[in-house]
Amino acid sequence: MIRELKTLIAVAQEGTFAAAGNKIGLTQAAVSAQMKRLEEELGIALFERKGRAAILTQRGHETLQQAHALITLYGTLGASGAGQPTTQRINIGAIASIQRSLLPDALARFHHTYRECRTRVVPGLSMELVNQVDAGELDMAVIIRPPFSLHSDLRWTPLAHEPFRLIAPMHINGEQWRELLTTHPFIRYDRASFGGRQVDRFLRDNHCKVHEVCEVDELEAIVKLVAKGVGVALVPQAIAQQHWPDEVRAIDLGERTFHRDIGLIHPTSGHLSNPARTLAQLISDTAQQLEPTR
Repeated sequence: MIRELKTLIAVAQEGTFAAAGNKIGLTQAAVSAQMKRLEEELGIALFERKGRAAILTQRGHETLQQAHALITLYGTLGASGAGQPTTQRINIGAIASIQRSLLPDALARFHHTYRECRTRVVPGLSMELVNQVDAGELDMAVIIRPPFSLHSDLRWTPLAHEPFRLIAPMHINGEQWRELLTTHPFIRYDRASFGGRQVDRFLRDNHCKVHEVCEVDELEAIVKLVAKGVGVALVPQAIAQQHWPDEVRAIDLGERTFHRDIGLIHPTSGHLSNPARTLAQLISDTAQQLEPTR
């Protein structure tokens, strides 16, 4: 029922089943089915339908308040035991490259200060993590900046501005990125990710027809494939990427350089606990320390 209660909150916030579905990644039909199931289980009418609008009934408003309380309580399950001090848990989402580079230092500093807190790192693509923060399932997430405006109750804190480079095996000669892209096998950054969409847009805008041999989401895997001579790739020079492997060389895109913006997304500060605000600040501080000089 927790899933249905979260959907109820989304419908109450957005006003229609369709808008709620867009917010939490469900179809309108799936939202409608969940709300029908919840009404049947509770034995009450939660909404009055007026056109496309879903307006809460009096019992619906009461249930909504209870839903908020239940979801908050659900998030604390297992956080403390009898006779033990309360343990607060912070759920943070992160894309793969951030889990290896920025997050460990920030988490280490956080746990040295807040020894009573627990953290849970949730991996995922940026779009998935945005939805989970928006739905209240995550306290914050470090992601690639979305190509759309965020809801007003979400805050974006920029962490890094990562330039894309064309990387090629060391044995391949040439400095012209366009020629290298169009004459050698291409390893594509997964188009399901925001960064991969940027690569796709760059190729289309610059009329580059590539011979794609592989599509991968994991940046470290792409770099390794290039190092093994499989092909060339367009990847961001990540925040902690001071040097490329010896088998790889990076070619600057010059005036065509585009960037991947990395940032922290979380609810406005009034919705964050003190430990969560501290962790957000530590992540920001760590990013500034890791940012390499180009």
